[in-house]
Amino acid sequence: MDIVELLHYTFFRHALLGSLFASIACGIIGTYIVTRRLVFISGGITHASFGGIGLGLYAGISPLFSAAIFSVLSAFGVEWLSKRKDMREDSAIAVFWTFGMAVGIIFSFLAPGFTPDLSAFLFGNILTITPADISLLAILSILLILFFTLFLNPIICIAFDREFACSQRIPVALFEYILMMFIALTIVSCLRMVGIVLAISLLTLPQMTANLFTHSFKKIIWWSIIIAYAGCLGGLLISYKLQVPSGAAIIFFSILIYTFCKMGKSVYLCRQKKLNRINGYGN
Repeated sequence: MDIVELLHYTFFRHALLGSLFASIACGIIGTYIVTRRLVFISGGITHASFGGIGLGLYAGISPLFSAAIFSVLSAFGVEWLSKRKDMREDSAIAVFWTFGMAVGIIFSFLAPGFTPDLSAFLFGNILTITPADISLLAILSILLILFFTLFLNPIICIAFDREFACSQRIPVALFEYILMMFIALTIVSCLRMVGIVLAISLLTLPQMTANLFTHSFKKIIWWSIIIAYAGCLGGLLISYKLQVPSGAAIIFFSILIYTFCKMGKSVYLCRQKKLNRINGYGN
């Protein structure tokens, strides 16, 4: 089957559209995550979301809806516990990480009737994305664009220097809770694509790649969106050609992009050093 022929299939068009909105959402909030060094916290929220999936299956409601609520509450809990002096941040993350996974496993097995394949939630399958999932990603992307457009300067200030932001009378705590909510919702909205195990990669790899070439917060956002979408497209093609899970293929291709860019930058810097030495000796 030719690649052009795939565009005639609804599921593939849905995958392309879902990838675009997911790239926008992950590109925006992921830049904050990497800049603020919240990768480990985001990993805790990602795995805690499995608790919501288990509760949703047990209660007979949408697993993604219950995962969204559970993830947001877990994000608020991590944020609150990490600010307390009687508990370390990594300990707070571990509590919600393990609690969410335990709750998810218990209630998924207690769920009455036929239990859906949990590997779809763990590893994702973008080809099963529905119009409702696309709508959720589109709404989330619009909200993130509006929020970051209106409050970009305070967000940058908080991301780089929280103490300075507090001295400028910025409501830091409020912004942090709102941003944690966006992190949780972005993670849940991407579960169909890459799953719980790999969701955090989509929030960090494009930003790491973009950071190789720029340190500007705004430019990292733009480049992260482009790189994330390129990773999704490449992953879809690998998934189609090799008949492997799309979530893993997307992350694999994203890592290839990062590796290629890292090596390319290293080669470029080495050549520049040699040219500088030659020019120095010539003078």
